[in-house]
Amino acid sequence: MSKRKHKTEFVKWFGPVLDALRALGGSAKPKEISQWIGDNFGIPEEVLNERYPKSGVLKFQNQLAWARQYLVWEELLAASKHGVWTLSSKGWDAKMNEQQAHDIFIKWVKLFADLREGKETTSDSEVEMVEAIQEESEPTSSTANLQPTLIEVLQKLSATGFEQLCGRLLREYNFENIEITQQSHDGGIDGYATLKINPFVNLSVYFQCKHYTGIVPTEKVQAFIGVMETNKRSVEKGLMITTGSFAKAAIEIEKNNIKLELIDGDKLVEMFEEVELGVKPKTIYEPDMSFFEPYREKKK
Repeated sequence: MSKRKHKTEFVKWFGPVLDALRALGGSAKPKEISQWIGDNFGIPEEVLNERYPKSGVLKFQNQLAWARQYLVWEELLAASKHGVWTLSSKGWDAKMNEQQAHDIFIKWVKLFADLREGKETTSDSEVEMVEAIQEESEPTSSTANLQPTLIEVLQKLSATGFEQLCGRLLREYNFENIEITQQSHDGGIDGYATLKINPFVNLSVYFQCKHYTGIVPTEKVQAFIGVMETNKRSVEKGLMITTGSFAKAAIEIEKNNIKLELIDGDKLVEMFEEVELGVKPKTIYEPDMSFFEPYREKKK
């Protein structure tokens, strides 16, 4: 990355936000933090009320909100609702100068770029893009433009890590006796599991994890069926799990084979979201236009 001097302004408030929260007892509302920093740093009233020309967002409050977001990612603040900002146990002892704050900013820009594009460096254009997003709106509506999607995160895991995570996901869905066999090279089977259907019946399962970004070749699906049929351990079901997708031919094979279950990237994301594994739910409020209709000015 070049040596350009970044214009990112909000990083200078990382340390003051931590200081304000310590001074205010460990938790406070954004308005209290803004007032404490304004008073202790002698910030003029016109600066506190300055707005970005493009978005109209209050500049100082928006910078504090973005500082909070990065401190949450750094686990220095608790990821609670924005109504109250709270120091984590790690944050209580953290002191931060502007250079350290800038390093944290670059770290997260690079991490998100790596997860999205597989890049190993952070370019000036990526930093400028993040700066533009942060000036455009508040973190609540803009972090989605910075953070990778769940499927992008899953696709950037190591193959072994993905297998282990699939085992964890199956546990969330009440599978038991999960055994990861990757190290033993068990004929293309990545793991075994059982699912208790009722007190009398258990379902034995093989699973195979395909860490793909594209389409899983249909011959891989056929080979998996072959392994299920010839493996010394008899099972009732075979799960093929991928971060990619399956061809139409593979889906037709699944329809004609009651023992086969294909889980593509879209379905995998739904499964993670359903049990809230590795994801945090967000509530988005939209105006109910029918509610406001009676209050609108009627045309004559």
